[in-house]
Amino acid sequence: MKYDFIVIGGGIVGLASAWKLISKKPELRIAVLEKESSLAAHQTGNNSGVIHSGIYYKPGSLKAKNCINGYREILDFCITHDIPHELCGKVIVATSMEEIPELEKLYKRGLENGLDKIKMLSAEETRDIEPHVKAVQSIHVPYTGIIDYSAVCEKLAQLAQAKGVEILTGQKVEKIVSLKLGVQIQTENRSFEAKNYVNCAGLYSDKIAELSGQKIDTRIIPFRGEYYYIRPEKRSLVKHLIYPVPDPNFPFLGVHFTRMIGGGVEAGPNAVFAFKREGYYRSDVDLIEMAESLAWPGFRKVMGKYWKTGLGEFYRSFSKPAFTKALQRLVPEISENDLVPASAGVRAQACDKFGGLLDDFKIIEEAHAIHVLNAPSPAATSSLSIGNTIAEIALKHH
Repeated sequence: MKYDFIVIGGGIVGLASAWKLISKKPELRIAVLEKESSLAAHQTGNNSGVIHSGIYYKPGSLKAKNCINGYREILDFCITHDIPHELCGKVIVATSMEEIPELEKLYKRGLENGLDKIKMLSAEETRDIEPHVKAVQSIHVPYTGIIDYSAVCEKLAQLAQAKGVEILTGQKVEKIVSLKLGVQIQTENRSFEAKNYVNCAGLYSDKIAELSGQKIDTRIIPFRGEYYYIRPEKRSLVKHLIYPVPDPNFPFLGVHFTRMIGGGVEAGPNAVFAFKREGYYRSDVDLIEMAESLAWPGFRKVMGKYWKTGLGEFYRSFSKPAFTKALQRLVPEISENDLVPASAGVRAQACDKFGGLLDDFKIIEEAHAIHVLNAPSPAATSSLSIGNTIAEIALKHH
């Protein structure tokens, strides 16, 4: 089967890229290869469903530019295609005076990113909109919303297929062979030829890059994020989304409260090193994948520097009281009995060989290929913008 472009990965970034490509040039022959039997089976289908505003990201970075552009696009997409969403807003809460300087940095960053409707609130003003939150100060971010990204993927797939994109599930890529004018991509049961391909394989994006002989300086390290649901009778404790001031050393936002588009409230996630790339349960272990992560020099440096933080995350993973205590910093009235175990997600976090957990998206080009090597949160919010960027790069190759 011969194509102009093959997109590897049927998550939201892969589907957005295919849709943007075919929209820009309808005569292209495009296929999306997804290894699972359904689309959006991993990061997209297991995230917390937040439409991010862009307040956290360094001005001028890929995350900032794509999140802010993607934010506008995803809202327009939802309105156009009648996808349920709600701009419920959120508060980022400082629970001690020591957190105020970091909160002020976030506020300044938000203004630099064009979020002119954010507002710094006093403790009293915070209680006016979130009566059960403990805060010395907070930022109100009215832009933040909630959505079902799996529903977005379903619509993207429908739109892409209507324009002629072939979406093939159950196609795990096992080999990529360079040809004179393109590549041959071999899956478990089929072979495809393409002039170019786009690697949106998420948790296995570095592995796909290596299949083509690309020497990369990053490794995907899987971090499991575990959640609890709030019992229905206690959902009234949460009016908006409630976030802590994040640790600037890590690309994670800390355990928080998230209203869900279906009506529930979720609490979490933590960030635990997973012993398997698709390790959604504590019992999931792949010795080869775990050894590869632990052998990566950059991740060893991360562990050496932040081992206490890592142990704290593992402790919260196994201790419901410890998880509850972390949530009580934000909402003191929440109790252990109010939390019901929920499903987990796994974040594909790129780590460089020098010990840095990448805090920005990473997209690299080579002959006949584009590799998306780091696209964790806010990639879902940013997906249409990332897809547009990839399409523009791809069309230069074509």
